[in-house]
Amino acid sequence: MKNFIEMMQEAGCHSENRPLEIYVFIDPLCPECWALEPILKKLRLEYGLYFRLRHVLTGKLTNLNVNAKKCSAIAEHWEKTASRTGMSCDGSLWIENPITSPHIVSIAIKAAELQGKKCGIRFLRKVQEVVFLEKQNISDIDVLMDCAEQATLDVNEFFNDIHSESAAKAFQCDLKITSEMDVTETPSLVFFNENIEDEGLKITGLYSYEVYVQVIYEMLGSTPSPLPLPPLEAFLKLYGLVASKEIAVVYDKTIDEVEKELKKWLLQQKVKKINGKHGSFWKYIQ
Repeated sequence: MKNFIEMMQEAGCHSENRPLEIYVFIDPLCPECWALEPILKKLRLEYGLYFRLRHVLTGKLTNLNVNAKKCSAIAEHWEKTASRTGMSCDGSLWIENPITSPHIVSIAIKAAELQGKKCGIRFLRKVQEVVFLEKQNISDIDVLMDCAEQATLDVNEFFNDIHSESAAKAFQCDLKITSEMDVTETPSLVFFNENIEDEGLKITGLYSYEVYVQVIYEMLGSTPSPLPLPPLEAFLKLYGLVASKEIAVVYDKTIDEVEKELKKWLLQQKVKKINGKHGSFWKYIQ
């Protein structure tokens, strides 16, 4: 298990040699972007040697004008998306504790990225967990600071960077990329290969895993075999907290099959179960 985690870390060190680059356009408050997480995990595990991944914030909800009617509509959208995708989120957040300043969330993510790409990804994931599962107002600076600590960032540096020109400029750069690539919906993925004369291939919306794999094949001009998946325990240890849906997608199992297996681990105290409104999550504790 240790070898697998080391292998993943080592592969990340050589990411510059990969033939494809994938721009993932997201908004941290978008439930469809949250539902993309299982697919991104499986892509990284099976084909991660062939691409670099770059998250770009679209600012879609940055200037959200919060009012009762708007909050009610967002709450309904969250509930429908969670029911459809299996990635749990609780729309009642927008009724009970609405997010008042989405802009600061985007700046915070760029501030985390200033400590390195992996730091930015860990922080983004923690922000998503906190908002979609715990219903916390992530426009609260104290909540963001707690996310930074849980993502093992340098908290003091993070606090300074949130208020820095560097983080603001980085977010403006993301908005510029979004505009230049004519991205109007989240999530969107744009695939580029090594031939700079080729245009990127844009996939807008949320599709099955097989669609994204087919695009990778087309962009590579070949059909490489996927890498073998790690043992489930190694997967849980690597990511810390994962949804039943994420495990089901990665390992081609049903939700029932996943939960039946993990209930045994629950008795062995290998994992802790966290119940979401529309599905379960599992935290590795050994």
